This record gives sequence, structure tokens and C-alpha cells, in this order.
Amino acid sequence: MRKRILLLGSGELGKEVVIAFQRLGQYVIAVDSYENAPAMQVANDYEVINMLDGDSLDDIVAKHEPDIIVPEVESIRTENFFKYEKQGYKVVPSAKAANFTMNRKAIRDLAFEDLNIKTAKYQYATSYEELEASVSFCGMPCVVKPLMSSSGKGQSVIKNRDDIKKSWDYAMEGSRGDLMEVIVEEFISFKYEITLLTLTQDNGNTLFCPPIGHRQERGDYQESWQPMLMNDDLLKEAETMARKVTSALGGSGIWGVEFFIAKEGVYFSELSPRPHDTGMVTLANTQNYNEFELHVRAILGIPVPEINLLKNGASAVVLAHNENSNSPLISGINEAALIESSDFKIFGKPSTRKYRRMAVGLAYGDEPTDTLVKRAKSVASMIKVD
Repeated sequence: MRKRILLLGSGELGKEVVIAFQRLGQYVIAVDSYENAPAMQVANDYEVINMLDGDSLDDIVAKHEPDIIVPEVESIRTENFFKYEKQGYKVVPSAKAANFTMNRKAIRDLAFEDLNIKTAKYQYATSYEELEASVSFCGMPCVVKPLMSSSGKGQSVIKNRDDIKKSWDYAMEGSRGDLMEVIVEEFISFKYEITLLTLTQDNGNTLFCPPIGHRQERGDYQESWQPMLMNDDLLKEAETMARKVTSALGGSGIWGVEFFIAKEGVYFSELSPRPHDTGMVTLANTQNYNEFELHVRAILGIPVPEINLLKNGASAVVLAHNENSNSPLISGINEAALIESSDFKIFGKPSTRKYRRMAVGLAYGDEPTDTLVKRAKSVASMIKVD
């Protein structure tokens, strides 16, 4: 049966979600705060609104009467989702999940206080003075993140007292929406970090994708690879934590659950109730279904019996380096296409800003993942944003 899907958030991840929905015959309305966003370019219809304006959000839901509401970004008036569920709309994965996970405070408290999942030591701050006190509690170095942000925006590391004011200002600049609060976390000296893509389904069968390793700069991922080779006991510990927290939130879909793997064991870091940016490595056909296809099948109630790794893979981002450039030109595609066992995806964003993610290079094969990361970075380096 054809469903009407209201997609709230239309970036590069949303674009792949639209493609996956349409390959299964669905009708998608893409929504974002600016026109010609990537997902709008492939959707059946689109709307441009401020999704933090609850009245505007209500108007769009009433206008389109969707069967399913799929949030894809953080900056949404998620409190309205509870009302929509009462009105009979399906919210993905659920109103509770979307409301909790769009805010780092709610999900961290759920994990640590309610579910007894191991996390870094943390505190919250709503002012510069509270930030100073939280830094004293967590110790230095420590990590500061806005409670509502994405792709590392506003995230920084405090190494000495001179960094505290800079971190507060940077967090406020990077915060999405109207929430002026940060989380301060103890710095975990981890060996590596992973994203564990977790698929929850209506039939109760929770599946895990092979773990994805990744490297970050400025709080945003630069390369990812699959699989991340790791100890089986540590992987099972991460799976147990992911199953526990997704079960507590409820609903069906793909979840990007992030963990630090340290000498002391596994630490829960963050969770997104939607496809994860590091999961773009699955666009290299590393699995029988990529993360977007898994998300859409779970949303529509189409069972996924198993997730199989087909080949190793890696991804590397292509970033813009110009501030606020409109109609960017992409070059180097022909050169990138000559690299064997590789691919790339151009997102089609209508403007740039410094460090904005504009495309991704991909590599795949039977080679070790460190070799594939180098190949993906070679692909990404060929593609220029002018």
C-alpha cells in the first residue's frame, strides 16, 4: 500500500531515505528550512518551514495528512510529536524516541540513570558560570557539546581554563534551536570509537550491522570504515547496551548508536533514531541492504530476516572550504571515476559554508579497511568544490 511520508529534514541522509522510499513505491513530502535541499530534489513534494515553529509544523501535518512522520534532523519542535501520535499519525521510531534523542540531556539521563549503562562522567550547564563548575566536576580535559546540535557543531575540548569561555561561545553558536544548554563530559581516553547501526522491527527481531569505525575532526566524522575489527566480547557488550536503550525508547527503524571502546571497556556515547552519517559507508554496498534501505523497510513493516556483510568498505567526506558560496561548482569527477573499486555521491547542496559536507568518496573490496580508507580519501581528494 502506498503511504504518504512526511520527511522532516532534507539533507544528504534524507535524500537517500527518499530514494529508498520511492524504490518501494511510496509518496514523500520533504521538509526543511531552505529551498532546494538535497531530499527535495528527489521527493514528490516539498515544504519550506521553520520546524522549530510548532504552529508551522502543525499546519504542514494538517495540510498533508501523512501516514508516517519521519524526523531526520534535531531542530524540530519534537514535543508536538506526542500530539500527532494521539491524532493517529505514526511517528518514527516513536514520539518518545524522537523527543528523547533530539536532546542529549534526555538520552544521557535515560542511559545512565534509568538503564544503568556505562557512560562518561557528565554534568549540564546553562551559563558560563555553570560551565566553570561542570569543568571542575569532570576535570580537564573535558568535552563540551550543545544539548541540541548535529555533525559536531558547537563541540570542543577544554584543555585549560583559557578554553572555557571560548568553548561556551562556540557551543552557543553551534546550538540548534532555542535550547541554550550544554553537556560537559569527562574525556574518555578511548582506543577507538564505533557506530553500531541497530535495526528494530515491528516483529521484535532486533538486528545489528557489522560495527563501523570512524575518525572525527571538529566533532564531525571524516572517514568511516566497515567492519571495525574488535573483540567479540566487547561487541556483545555494545549490542546489549544498544538493545537495552532502543527497547526503552520503542518503535521501529535504524538507530545510530555510538560507543567509545576504552581499556576499561565499552562506554555509551550518543544515539540517533535515524540513519547515521558514518553509515554512509554502507552506500558502498558493504551489506545486503544499506542503512537507508533498512530504515525504510523497518518503517513500512517489511521484515528484514538478516543483515549480511558482503564486502569491506570505507567512506571519506568532501568538504567545502569557502564561506557562504551559492551555486557551488563540483569538479574532478572524471578523475575520481578512474580509481578502481570506488564510487562517490554528490549531495547537491545549493550553497556552501566552511567545512560543510558536500559529497562522499567510497571504496570497497576484500582489502583491509585501512587500505580502503586511503582509497576513499583519494577519491574524495579528487573532487573539488569551487
